[in-house]
Amino acid sequence: MANALCVAYLLLFLSSGLVYAAFLPVKLAFLPRALLGLCFGLFLLIWLPALYAFLLGFALAAQLLALGTAILPAALLCLWKRTPLQRLRPADLPELRRLLFQTLPMLALCACLLYTHVLRPQDGSLHTGQSCYGDMAMHLAFITSISRNASFPPQYSIQVGTQMGYPFLCDSVSSTFLTLGGSLRFAYVLPMLPALFLVFAWFYLLMREMLSSPRSATLAFVLFFVGGGFGFVYFLDGAAADTSLFTRLFTSFYETPTNLVSENIYWVNPICDMLIPQRATLFGWAALLPCLYLLLRAGIQGQAELFWPLAILAGGLPLLHSHSFMALGVISASVFAWQLIRRPSCWKGFLLYAGLAAALALPQLLCFTFRQAAGEGFIRLTWNWINEQDPYLWFYIKNWGLVFLLLPFALLNARGKRGLFLCSLPLWVLVECLVFQPNAYDNNKLLFVCYMLACGLVADFLLFLYDRLAFLRGRRLAAALTLATMTISGWLTIGREIVSDYELFSSQQVEAAAFAATLPTDAVLLTADEHNNAFASLSGLTIVQGSPSYLYFHGVYDEERAQDVLRMYTEPGALAQLGPKYGVTHVVLSNHELAMGADERLFADLPLLYDSGGIRIYSVS
Repeated sequence: MANALCVAYLLLFLSSGLVYAAFLPVKLAFLPRALLGLCFGLFLLIWLPALYAFLLGFALAAQLLALGTAILPAALLCLWKRTPLQRLRPADLPELRRLLFQTLPMLALCACLLYTHVLRPQDGSLHTGQSCYGDMAMHLAFITSISRNASFPPQYSIQVGTQMGYPFLCDSVSSTFLTLGGSLRFAYVLPMLPALFLVFAWFYLLMREMLSSPRSATLAFVLFFVGGGFGFVYFLDGAAADTSLFTRLFTSFYETPTNLVSENIYWVNPICDMLIPQRATLFGWAALLPCLYLLLRAGIQGQAELFWPLAILAGGLPLLHSHSFMALGVISASVFAWQLIRRPSCWKGFLLYAGLAAALALPQLLCFTFRQAAGEGFIRLTWNWINEQDPYLWFYIKNWGLVFLLLPFALLNARGKRGLFLCSLPLWVLVECLVFQPNAYDNNKLLFVCYMLACGLVADFLLFLYDRLAFLRGRRLAAALTLATMTISGWLTIGREIVSDYELFSSQQVEAAAFAATLPTDAVLLTADEHNNAFASLSGLTIVQGSPSYLYFHGVYDEERAQDVLRMYTEPGALAQLGPKYGVTHVVLSNHELAMGADERLFADLPLLYDSGGIRIYSVS
């Protein structure tokens, strides 16, 4: 019943967004207007509960007020202006069919991956897949702690007393459904489904508008979401003599044709390694792609009234996905500089866009993003972002494959269609020269925006060649081989992801976390720093310090605190001395803590609250 209420809550927000888009005084066809409405609805679902939570805490009242704020003005609009809303016309049907033909299969694939990857129960334990094994435990910890603790803005539940500057709205949107009574698994997945649909649908619309060809947009869709470089060669070469060279990609951990670090292959598959595991990227792209579409229409094609919705969506991006906000900002500045030369009077529209977006974004940047970026390892000089082995061009040939090799020819061919890509080149230069976070790999979140536009130009060029070679008898075979070469790495990666299966939390950890969920909300647990900490992820409790694989790359890891945790587990009297410093109320003792050298004799005199499955929880008086 609670899950059904969560679905109704989601649908009311999406319906409100459709109403607002229907009355938006701009010239848009039915399909982009409807998709913009769904984007507005998701945007309101993400932002309104958070805005009320700043005042009331992340409680049920904030969720209900957010719902009322979304639906009441929409209802009044419908009553006040009784003119019929824009309807689907017969002329819109072919475009709608093409869009659904592409997006629904991809959405079904993602739904399958979410089913197998998000807390899949098996004999009391909870399982996941390869791509989610690393990040999902962190997102679960943020989701459960935001809902449980209600204090807002949230603090890191995996490092007590640390303000969170990470773009937490990608997780608080699931905390909403957890607060409404939904199960953790359902709350995690539910908002991801409309976000995935919007990413796929808006990518098609963006390519359709940029290339003026539905065929090119469809091919670009395949190249981006399924394509890959030449990584498959490392698995197929010699596989006839030794089949293990091929089969290892279905059994080894992160040895796929799009993620093979030993061979300097880093260009990951967008579905498996970006959209499914990385929630900030997913929700960021769900807003970034319509922003790029609106920027193309407003900034390049001159439809200035679209600057209003563009500015609103852009202004809400920093706490959704700071990389998407930066990418949009750089491309927007490039478009402005280009258009100012062509149409000097365009400055008024860009000024409106920049002013409104900045007014909405600056509080987020000043209070959260810039504070986080002040940590160690942010913004430093580099070259070729993560490549330390191969020559510059060879690195991109291996990773991007034929997309990189054909891009120069595609640029020459794409007269009148290459403007948006050319305006993304300053972003590419920045990615090559600067690293913007402790993990250099994460620069790909910026470079992917250039890549998606490049896929569009290359797709258009390939179809141009196909049409020009109509006299060639073997052109269909050549086209099939070309497409296979450009997508085999992606298909193999997707196949690996479908069959991957890893235990994230054992049945003993699940039971212990269920007991911990009964402890007071302000409890602070002393635990080891394993990345899949069941107490933080499943119960929403705060721990002294979690995994450095999360905290270091967020720029907040405290080495002194790590030593204090070790001392409290290994030195007599250290818990009494250091425990109050971190507000420790309970101590966990399991295989993880014993592996780091914990001396269980130090806790023998503490009240034992839980003892089962090799996991003990002590109370600190």
